Amino acid sequence: MQPRNPQVTIQQPHNATSWRGDLPFLLQSLILKDFRIRYRNMSLGLLWSLLNPLIMMGVLTFVFTKVFPNPNKQFPVFVLCGLVPYSFFTVAWLSGTTSIVENASLVKRIPIPREIVPIAAVLSNCVHLLIQIVLLLVCVLAFGGTVNIQWFWLPLVWLLEIVFVCGLALLTSAINVYVRDMRYIVESINTVLFWLVPIFYGFEMIPRQFVEFYQFNPVAALVLCLRHILLQATAPPMATIVKLAAVAFATLAFGSFVFRRGKNAFYEHI
Repeated sequence: MQPRNPQVTIQQPHNATSWRGDLPFLLQSLILKDFRIRYRNMSLGLLWSLLNPLIMMGVLTFVFTKVFPNPNKQFPVFVLCGLVPYSFFTVAWLSGTTSIVENASLVKRIPIPREIVPIAAVLSNCVHLLIQIVLLLVCVLAFGGTVNIQWFWLPLVWLLEIVFVCGLALLTSAINVYVRDMRYIVESINTVLFWLVPIFYGFEMIPRQFVEFYQFNPVAALVLCLRHILLQATAPPMATIVKLAAVAFATLAFGSFVFRRGKNAFYEHI
């Protein structure tokens, strides 16, 4: 049986196991589908990936350099080091959370490995992430930074955030099938995180008793690592990298466990 969604052309196999060898093609198809749907009726398209962080950077720079004087001459880059990972995290987590319900026809009609749906939703946002990373690096160079050996840390820290978001998406997408309020819970958490992630303030301003909590927050830990790499041209703290990796892979393992336990009853609830 062919799915009704014209954006995805997939032949139905006899069972989900037969998709094992075609997972790269299936993942690519789902990523392209999400990407096309998101920009189908937008005149500016990918340009929004640049406009959103630039507008927020401009507003926060005005407030925290003109309204509240700030001696940091690299403040726009300082802010972008927080905005880029935060923006990717919030958008990717929310799209991953709603992915199973929004792809109900695909999940119900085609016996694909269902874990791939929220993972594809997260990975489809990596296109925007790549554009914003390029913007961030250009701003680093424009404000006096230089390319250095510490930039080799960047793929690792970004990979750890992607792993973390994939784990969260598996967890909350499974819960969202049974509790449709989950997407609004995620949106509320994302709003709170804007203040709990050091986007417009530095780690030195965090009270000592809360520093450990921030380092176990993968988004905040990533911001700390980016500022070390891009602003200070130093290696990120190894203790922070270890904590970031531990939380990322633990979240992926837990999210996978919850998803596997709940996926067999998806058909009855979507």
